[in-house]
Amino acid sequence: MRSMGIRSLALVLMVLVVASSCKKKTPTSLKPGKSSSKTGLAYNGKDGESFQVKQYKALPAGPDLVFIEGGRFTMGSLEEDVMNTRDNLERTVSIQSFYMDETEVANVHYLEYLDAVQRDSSEEFYRRALPDTNVWFNPLSFNDSYVTMYLRHPGFRLYPVVGVSWVQATDYCTWRTNAVNQSMFAKGTASKKGVSLGKKRKAAQADAAAASAPTEMSVESGYVLPPYRLPTEAEWEYAAKGMIGTQYADENQSNQRIYPWDGSTLRNSQRGRKQGQMLANFKRGKGDYAGIAGRSNDGAIITQELRSYPANDYGLYDMAGNVNEWVQDVYRPLSYTDFNDLNSLRRDGYMDEASKYDTKNSNSIIDDKLRVYKGGSWSDVAYWLSPGTRRFMDQDSSTATVGFRCAMIATGRNK
Repeated sequence: MRSMGIRSLALVLMVLVVASSCKKKTPTSLKPGKSSSKTGLAYNGKDGESFQVKQYKALPAGPDLVFIEGGRFTMGSLEEDVMNTRDNLERTVSIQSFYMDETEVANVHYLEYLDAVQRDSSEEFYRRALPDTNVWFNPLSFNDSYVTMYLRHPGFRLYPVVGVSWVQATDYCTWRTNAVNQSMFAKGTASKKGVSLGKKRKAAQADAAAASAPTEMSVESGYVLPPYRLPTEAEWEYAAKGMIGTQYADENQSNQRIYPWDGSTLRNSQRGRKQGQMLANFKRGKGDYAGIAGRSNDGAIITQELRSYPANDYGLYDMAGNVNEWVQDVYRPLSYTDFNDLNSLRRDGYMDEASKYDTKNSNSIIDDKLRVYKGGSWSDVAYWLSPGTRRFMDQDSSTATVGFRCAMIATGRNK
C-alpha cells in the first residue's frame, strides 16, 4: 500500500512537471517568442522570406535623461496674475511618461555641437548655429567680458548656454538625436557580436563602428532612440512642479506647489548648514542680483554652474531660475481654452489662427513664430520662477536669460 502511494505521488509530480513545461509562454514586446501567436508562422526563418522579429533588449535611457512618470496634474498659473495676461488659467491635463534632461544644455555641450557642424556642414549653416554672444552687451553696463568669454572660456564650460534661439535649439536636438543613435548603434552592434575585448579596445571599436555605421538606422533594429526634442509646455510644467513628491500627502494633489519645491518661500527650510540658503538663482529685487559680499543669497550675479542648487523631486536641476527655457509650443493667449487634455501641445497654424489677429495695424503681435519660454532666470524676480507662468519670444530671437534642455518620449510604456 505504501509503495502504491509513493508511485501515485510520483506520477502526480510527473504530470505537474510535464504540464508546467508545456505551459504556453505569454509573448511580450521585449520577448515576442519564436513564432506568431496569431498565425503560428515562425519568425526569423533561414529562408529569408519569413517575417523578421529580432530579439530585443531594452536600451538604456539616453545620456543625461531622467525618467518622468506620467500622470494627471493641474496646469496653469497658481500665482496671482500680476501681469493681468489671463493667458494660462488652470485646467486638468494628463501627460504620458517621458524623459527630460537632468540639466540645461551647457556651453561645453553646445560647443561640441558647433565643432561637429563645422566639420560636417556648410559654412553658412555653421554661422546660423552660432549663439549670439552680443546678448550680453548693454550700452549702460560693462558686460563686455561676457560677450567674449562666456561661451568659450573653460571657466564657463558647465554654465547654461544662452543666446540660442528656438530654431537653433531645435537644430541642436536633431543633431543630438543622430549623434547619440550612432553611438548607441555602434555599442549595440559590438555587443551583439559578442565582442570580448579590453575597455580601451572596446571603446576604439565602438568609435570606429560609429564612424562607419549607416546614417539611417531602422526603428525595427531596436538600436534607435526616439528623437530628442524640446519639451512641450505641458511636459515642462509637469516636470518642473515635481508633484510626485507630494503623493504621501494627498492623491488628489489639492495642495499644489507654487515652485518646484514645497512651501511658499525661496529658501531652504530644512534644518542644518543649508537652512536659509536660496533654492534658485534669481533677481531678489531692483539692483539685487546676489546679495552682499560674504552673505551672497543665491551665489550668482549672472548664471550659475549646473547642479549648483537642489534638484526637484524628479531629480531635475534648475527648473526654476538660472535661465528660462524654450518649450515646443507656439504662443497663443487662448491656449488654456483651445487644448487637448491628453499630452497638450499648441501647434502653429491650427485653431486660433494668426490671421485672426490684427498685426497689420499693429494691434497685435501674435503670429506663428512666437514660442513659449518658462522657468525664470538669474535676471527675473521670483514671480517668474513659478512653473505656471509663461512668456513668449520670436523663435529666431535670443537673450542672455533663455537657454534650453531636451526631452524624449518613453517607448514601450503605456503610462
